[in-house]
Amino acid sequence: MADGDGLGEAAAAAASPLAPAPGLSPPPGWRERLRAGLAGTGASLWFVAGLGLLYALRVPLRLCENLAAVTVFLNSLTPKFYVALTGTSSLISGLIFIFEWWYFHKHGTSFIEQVSISHLRPLMGGTETSISEPGSPSSNRESETSRHNLSECKVWRNPLNLFRGAEYRSCATAYVLLAEEEATTIVDAERLFKQALKAGETIYRRSQQCQHQSPQHEAQLRRDTNVLVYIKRRLAMCARKLGRIREAVKIMRDLMKEFPPLTMLNIHENLLESLLELQAYADVQAVLAKYDDISLPKSAAICYTAALLKTRTVSDKFSPETASRRGLSTAEINAVEAIHRAVEFNPHVPKYLLEMKSLILPPEHILKRGDSEAIAYAFFHLQHWKRIEGALNLLQCTWEGTFRMIPYPLEKGHLFYPYPSCTETADRELLPTFHHVSVYPKKELPFFIHFTAGLCSSTAMIALLTHQFPEIMGVFAKAGAALQDCLRRALCLAPLSTRPRRPGSHRPAQECITLFSGAVIWLQELD
Repeated sequence: MADGDGLGEAAAAAASPLAPAPGLSPPPGWRERLRAGLAGTGASLWFVAGLGLLYALRVPLRLCENLAAVTVFLNSLTPKFYVALTGTSSLISGLIFIFEWWYFHKHGTSFIEQVSISHLRPLMGGTETSISEPGSPSSNRESETSRHNLSECKVWRNPLNLFRGAEYRSCATAYVLLAEEEATTIVDAERLFKQALKAGETIYRRSQQCQHQSPQHEAQLRRDTNVLVYIKRRLAMCARKLGRIREAVKIMRDLMKEFPPLTMLNIHENLLESLLELQAYADVQAVLAKYDDISLPKSAAICYTAALLKTRTVSDKFSPETASRRGLSTAEINAVEAIHRAVEFNPHVPKYLLEMKSLILPPEHILKRGDSEAIAYAFFHLQHWKRIEGALNLLQCTWEGTFRMIPYPLEKGHLFYPYPSCTETADRELLPTFHHVSVYPKKELPFFIHFTAGLCSSTAMIALLTHQFPEIMGVFAKAGAALQDCLRRALCLAPLSTRPRRPGSHRPAQECITLFSGAVIWLQELD
């Protein structure tokens, strides 16, 4: 099929100035590892500089006297003090852990992390850019939540699927069945659909004349209308597959004018794909302005096409390095917001557009916001993203940041109604067994949740051991005091013996090594 051409090509991401030559085949994520290595080297240098500064200021800060006082204080402590100290620490850390867990489940973020970013980071010179959807998301969220609470997972017919299956049995629908199940080429399918159109128009006119006679005649008119629209839409798709795109656009526009209530057939999604093939971006924007409305069901085609149009205005000149230095412009912020909006609606699409996951033939039916919809969209729209220079590069740089902004847990919604929890099960029934179904990426627990849990567990364990084995814990306390004494002597460079030193024989590194070696030997003697 024409829509599947070029799916194996590399993504047309704009080349970064720091990217290596194509022949070198760099491993994925080389930039991140390079930055991490540089950051680690810088941290090591700062650590060494800090040690040197501490050594230089040991006399003005009176480190020797202070460490000696601390050592005397610790040596005078009893095991009961350690039991009380560790018990109190365990209680406090447990309370912090419980509060952090409750706050995370209610608000989707760590309280300590949020306070650090909101209050401490500005004091240290950092900035935090908050990106939100323009308009009034609160009222939109309420209306969408009330509208979609009745059914979590509704399977929709794929608007871009292959030709098969007829819902009715009559002369027109018999031709439809032959076109979808027996035709081996698009040309044969178009021929049979034209025959079905003649029969369908005759039946439709006859039903129009009898529609007011009884409720049964009204139901028959609705059925014949659906059959006629279905046939015309299939003829438009045949023309699209055979390269007669303008003819397909005309048929779809006429259908949308003649039958405006039939928006559930998603004809506008077929129209969007055809207009993108013609690169008629102004017409695409006009269709989006009409159908990207809060009262209509959303789809990946609508959300990602809107993101593509806003990305198109800035993607050719976008560079992550430049944006990090000067900040995002208004147009770039709008593009990033549109990408975040699309990713929140269906988070499975970016991996297919960026070719991080392999594409398969789209299924006959799809699940909105599911993996099946993502496959159907990427299969037919990947070429449109590749055609716009830098669009995939901007998508790659920004789509992962969405998950830090999506409310958690999934029962909450931000720009759309809450994400259904049953999509994985439905997608497994729609997709073939050999396909690895993509699931909704869950947020990882923040660092402070792990930290407080570890702190609570470790202090509770130390308190229990101190209470059960006070003698052994006393030995460990003495060992800690000995190590502190060694550290004090290392910082103050206290002489190891009373022998006089020759001028110039002062070697701090060697003395530190000797001091710590002595501490290790002393610990072994304790055992």
